[in-house]
Amino acid sequence: MNTSALQARFYELRSNKIFETFVIAVIIFSALVIGAKTYDIPAPVLQLIIWTDILITLFFLVELSIRYLGEPNKREFFKSAWNLFDTLIVVVSLIPIEDSELALIGRLVRIFRVLRMVSMVPELRTLLNSLLIALPRLGYVVLLMFIIFYIYGAIGAFFFADINATLWGDITVAMLTLFRVMTFEDWTDVMYETMAVHGFSWFYYLSFIFLTTFAFLNMVIGIVVSVMEDEHAKERAAKAAAANEPTLQDLSQQVAELKQMLETQHKRNSDTMDR
Repeated sequence: MNTSALQARFYELRSNKIFETFVIAVIIFSALVIGAKTYDIPAPVLQLIIWTDILITLFFLVELSIRYLGEPNKREFFKSAWNLFDTLIVVVSLIPIEDSELALIGRLVRIFRVLRMVSMVPELRTLLNSLLIALPRLGYVVLLMFIIFYIYGAIGAFFFADINATLWGDITVAMLTLFRVMTFEDWTDVMYETMAVHGFSWFYYLSFIFLTTFAFLNMVIGIVVSVMEDEHAKERAAKAAAANEPTLQDLSQQVAELKQMLETQHKRNSDTMDR
């Protein structure tokens, strides 16, 4: 079997839905194995889990090799950030550092193997890519939210520090308290405590909630949804363009038809000359 045929076999395997589903199942099982290590379990079971983790790592090495060998253009393989991430996770997992000072790093890397689910499922990749693309736009919203937090934190520290220094003693603590208010974590207790001294302090809390929770957070959601719609539109356009592109089989058929036409025309010309 030549190299091109072997590459075609690997490409067919890596594109097989059953194979992809099996890899996803192994990733989920790997996450369960990692979670099992956090329990107080008997030594024989722990040893079994360790051997299972080694087998999972070897499977990921084989799976990554199949994906690399099935890549038509090997140079393009490591240009993908997801492929680099998968390779880094697998390579670091192969390093025997369980009994060394880097054992904690090894455990953390194995935890991040769960993130390989994102690289395997296209829908999850689209979600994460959309979030990364939306970050520049979200930065301005976060900056504006910080300004609002800072202003309201300063006001709260000035007026409410004497009421409860634990919640309003300085501007940083006041901003943490405002974050608690924004997430509705027992915020009414904080409000009623200050209302006992400053009766109109309810306006301070309600205006802050309307600005942050109802306005800015909805702006964040709107930006992310808008970027996701753009990404889905690009994917649909790419799929439509790919569907209109002629395949290798179509080109071969066109070449055969053109060759047959030339042969027929040549035969007709030869018959004409004989006459």
